[in-house]
Amino acid sequence: MATPDFNSMSREELRQYMLDNRNDKAAFEFYLDKFRNPNNPVYPAPQSLEDMSYLQKIILQHQADK
Repeated sequence: MATPDFNSMSREELRQYMLDNRNDKAAFEFYLDKFRNPNNPVYPAPQSLEDMSYLQKIILQHQADK
Protein backbone atom coordinates (compact mmCIF):
# COMPACT_ATOMS: atom_id res chain seq x y z
CA MET A 1 0.00 0.00 0.00
CA ALA A 2 1.36 3.43 -0.96
CA THR A 3 1.81 6.12 1.63
CA PRO A 4 -0.70 8.95 1.14
CA ASP A 5 0.51 12.47 0.34
CA PHE A 6 0.07 14.14 3.72
CA ASN A 7 1.15 17.53 2.33
CA SER A 8 -1.90 17.68 0.09
CA MET A 9 -4.35 16.85 2.92
CA SER A 10 -6.21 19.47 4.89
CA ARG A 11 -6.02 19.37 8.66
CA GLU A 12 -9.42 17.65 8.86
CA GLU A 13 -8.51 15.11 6.17
CA LEU A 14 -5.28 14.26 7.97
CA ARG A 15 -7.10 14.01 11.29
CA GLN A 16 -9.63 11.63 9.78
CA TYR A 17 -6.85 9.58 8.18
CA MET A 18 -5.16 9.26 11.57
CA LEU A 19 -8.41 8.15 13.19
CA ASP A 20 -8.87 5.52 10.49
CA ASN A 21 -5.20 4.43 10.64
CA ARG A 22 -4.26 4.73 14.30
CA ASN A 23 -1.04 2.74 13.91
CA ASP A 24 0.41 4.98 11.19
CA LYS A 25 3.24 6.62 13.10
CA ALA A 26 4.39 8.62 10.06
CA ALA A 27 0.99 10.33 9.79
CA PHE A 28 0.98 11.15 13.50
CA GLU A 29 4.49 12.62 13.38
CA PHE A 30 3.63 14.63 10.26
CA TYR A 31 0.52 16.01 11.98
CA LEU A 32 2.51 17.06 15.04
CA ASP A 33 5.24 18.68 12.96
CA LYS A 34 2.81 20.56 10.74
CA PHE A 35 0.18 21.74 13.20
CA ARG A 36 1.83 22.23 16.56
CA ASN A 37 2.42 25.77 17.68
CA PRO A 38 6.16 26.24 18.29
CA ASN A 39 5.38 29.19 20.57
CA ASN A 40 3.47 27.09 23.10
CA PRO A 41 5.23 26.99 26.45
CA VAL A 42 6.68 23.68 27.57
CA TYR A 43 6.52 22.91 31.28
CA PRO A 44 8.70 20.27 32.93
CA ALA A 45 7.04 17.41 34.75
CA PRO A 46 6.47 18.14 38.45
CA GLN A 47 9.19 16.73 40.69
CA SER A 48 7.72 17.66 44.08
CA LEU A 49 4.48 18.64 45.77
CA GLU A 50 5.51 22.27 45.46
CA ASP A 51 5.92 21.80 41.70
CA MET A 52 2.51 20.16 41.54
CA SER A 53 0.93 23.13 43.28
CA TYR A 54 2.63 25.48 40.81
CA LEU A 55 1.40 23.40 37.88
CA GLN A 56 -2.17 23.56 39.15
CA LYS A 57 -1.91 27.37 39.31
CA ILE A 58 -0.69 27.47 35.71
CA ILE A 59 -3.54 25.24 34.55
CA LEU A 60 -6.14 27.38 36.33
CA GLN A 61 -4.63 30.55 34.89
CA HIS A 62 -4.65 29.06 31.39
CA GLN A 63 -8.31 28.06 31.75
CA ALA A 64 -9.22 31.55 32.97
CA ASP A 65 -7.48 33.11 29.94
CA LYS A 66 -9.68 31.21 27.49
